[in-house]
Amino acid sequence: MANAMDGAVVTMEQVGGRTLRTAAWRLDMPSDHLPILFFNGIGANIEAVAPLAAALPERGFLMFDMPGTGESPDPLIPYNPFTMSWTAAQLLARYGLNEVDVMGVSWGGAMAQHFALQHPGLTRRLTLIATTPGMVMVPGNPAAFTKMADPRRYIDPEFMNEHFATLYGGVDKDGAEHQKDSHIGRLKPPSPRGYMYQLMCMMGWSSLPALPFMKKETLIMMGEDDQIVPVINGKILKAMIPNSRLQTFAGGGHLFLLTHADESVAAIREFLDAPDTVKEAKRAAA
Repeated sequence: MANAMDGAVVTMEQVGGRTLRTAAWRLDMPSDHLPILFFNGIGANIEAVAPLAAALPERGFLMFDMPGTGESPDPLIPYNPFTMSWTAAQLLARYGLNEVDVMGVSWGGAMAQHFALQHPGLTRRLTLIATTPGMVMVPGNPAAFTKMADPRRYIDPEFMNEHFATLYGGVDKDGAEHQKDSHIGRLKPPSPRGYMYQLMCMMGWSSLPALPFMKKETLIMMGEDDQIVPVINGKILKAMIPNSRLQTFAGGGHLFLLTHADESVAAIREFLDAPDTVKEAKRAAA
């Protein structure tokens, strides 16, 4: 099987006073589609979601390791969603990108919401995957949370293998076992400080008061068997974001993006390729 990082240009970028390991796919290739800016889940390195970039070959793709995760150096001082969204905007400028489709999974879905609210001029459409509106969320299975917080999930493949179903659900599907093993093999543990600062970043943060003002077309994707972020959180996002749609995946756990890869990619592509309903309505009214 081809390495999902094949074709990625990996660099260490100095932006916003930080050094970030950054991966860019196809940004130098002509395309009829906007590139995607992707925010990863907590503690996750670029390689964890690289298969998604490989599965959308018609689009540019930009992702980075948060400070203290993957191969980005430890953060010297804590950061918050505002400063990290500003840093991501600086990174887009470094690549000469003035508009992107923004996407995020889990913790990164919260960052994607904040980025779209803080930088609406840089954001066309928003895709939120297995995520919540922040601190005001409906919590998942307590057993999944305690195992999620255990650092062994990054460094002990046997621990991860044993508890994968509790952590992520959705492992009964054809091919899911292979996807699970492949995912475990791509993980690299964050540093203790990197993980702690990532947790601290979202403490007290909620997008709920701002979501009714979100002007972007938004796709919300949730796994119906998600033990960490129950599907009700997606329904809350759908109720709060005016121009949004919710798509759920039967049997999908927290990592349905990997276990239900074909369906996930098809849903993302259909959403991103759809005509701009807001522009069409304005054109019709004129």
